[in-house]
Amino acid sequence: MTQFDKRNISMMMDFYEMTMANGYFETGGEKARVAFDVFYRRNPDGGGFSIFAGLAQIIDYVENMHFSAEDVEYFRAQNIFSEGFLNYIANFKFHGDIYAFPEGTIMYPNEPFMTVIADLIDAQLIETAILTQVNHQSLIATKARRIVRAAEGRFVSDFGARRAHNMDAATLGARAAFIGGVNGTATVSAGQTFGIPVNGTMAHSWVMYFRDEFEAFRRYAEVYPKNTTLLIDTYDVIHSGVPNAIRVAKEVLEPAGNRLRGVRIDSGDLAYLSKRVRKMLDDAGLNDCKIIVSNSLDEFTITSLLSQGAAIDSFGVGERLITAKSEPVFGAVYKIVAVEEGGTFTPRIKVSENVEKITNPGLKDVYRIYDADGHAVADMLALIGEKIDLSQPFRYIDPVKPWKQRAFANCTARKLFRLYVKDGRRTENLPTLNEIREYVRQQLDNEIWQEEQRFENPHRHYLDMSPNYYEMKMNLLYKTRSQMNG
Repeated sequence: MTQFDKRNISMMMDFYEMTMANGYFETGGEKARVAFDVFYRRNPDGGGFSIFAGLAQIIDYVENMHFSAEDVEYFRAQNIFSEGFLNYIANFKFHGDIYAFPEGTIMYPNEPFMTVIADLIDAQLIETAILTQVNHQSLIATKARRIVRAAEGRFVSDFGARRAHNMDAATLGARAAFIGGVNGTATVSAGQTFGIPVNGTMAHSWVMYFRDEFEAFRRYAEVYPKNTTLLIDTYDVIHSGVPNAIRVAKEVLEPAGNRLRGVRIDSGDLAYLSKRVRKMLDDAGLNDCKIIVSNSLDEFTITSLLSQGAAIDSFGVGERLITAKSEPVFGAVYKIVAVEEGGTFTPRIKVSENVEKITNPGLKDVYRIYDADGHAVADMLALIGEKIDLSQPFRYIDPVKPWKQRAFANCTARKLFRLYVKDGRRTENLPTLNEIREYVRQQLDNEIWQEEQRFENPHRHYLDMSPNYYEMKMNLLYKTRSQMNG
């Protein structure tokens, strides 16, 4: 990811992927065709939805996946892999297919948002890379959307790089946050790599370097007269910071025809201070000067600040965004769902005593169902290629309450899966980051119920099944349980 290293990120995998791949090779299973689904079981922070992010990086990964001579030597030194297998990976290229939701799609628990169809070794070796990208970027994009929603239209910027877990997490986290709706980032690598607007103000060190606060503010205004935003909490916000900022506005900026763009507060009681600062600025005729705040913000603190009437125009959100601190694990998983036998994919199911861990087997289509007003009322799993005719009432099954007779009436359906990788190569140009971000906004503004977007007790989005798919799953589950019982 970083521009100045020579890593082969194909090596970013769990070791068991190689032991499994070697085992498949030694038992003659390397050319078996299989299907794996990627899905997750629970929305972070008790939310009503998540945002799919990271697809572009996954496609880049599979297109460039390879093992260098040094990589092969590393595996040889482990003394557990056969020479035949090592020769196999020395010439390895991914040749599978990847179906996925468009990046930025609003998604829900237990539905596959990506399916990999490939030879068994190909499918096994990309597991960790897929999950790493999806789990990180989907988590940050979802968290960012919550923060943006809490800000109620105010400017939000990602200030998180210095609290990110590493450089890649900072850069890709900024990408994901932009997909989720933040307006910009302070992370230069993200601005350069992805075209995200970059922004930032002065540091406390600037203020502390000069003899006094006024001189620091004056010097900054002289260097950046068209974009002067002053950090006013180094010493005393009310008795020093704001008076010196006003003085600079009157004595330095306004005589040259410029205006003080903003002031930033990075500590203290942000609700109280922002209201005091706003009054002082307004009394000085600086009604257009924006108040920016930072300091361990998230959707909960922002909601609290605004409920207190805080006079804040912009939020700089750092550690609690870039690490999704309140719930830092997304939990997407990668499970085999079908194996090709005699030219036909036969479904596989994982059975568990925990109902939520029983997988949805087989190749499948995922549909989003819309009512007559264009609202997404449910998602539905169907057999791959199954005809879904909504021109008349269509019976479906709620797997949570299968005994109820339900039907979609006056509805339309959109198939969510698209083929993005065929035989290891992308099938189409991917959307720009701005287009992905706009796709997220359009869905949340026009399709997804506001009740699903609540922070507390959001409405549950239904994941239904076509009768044919439900019957297949129940028959497979019954057959599997019967085999387990002898």
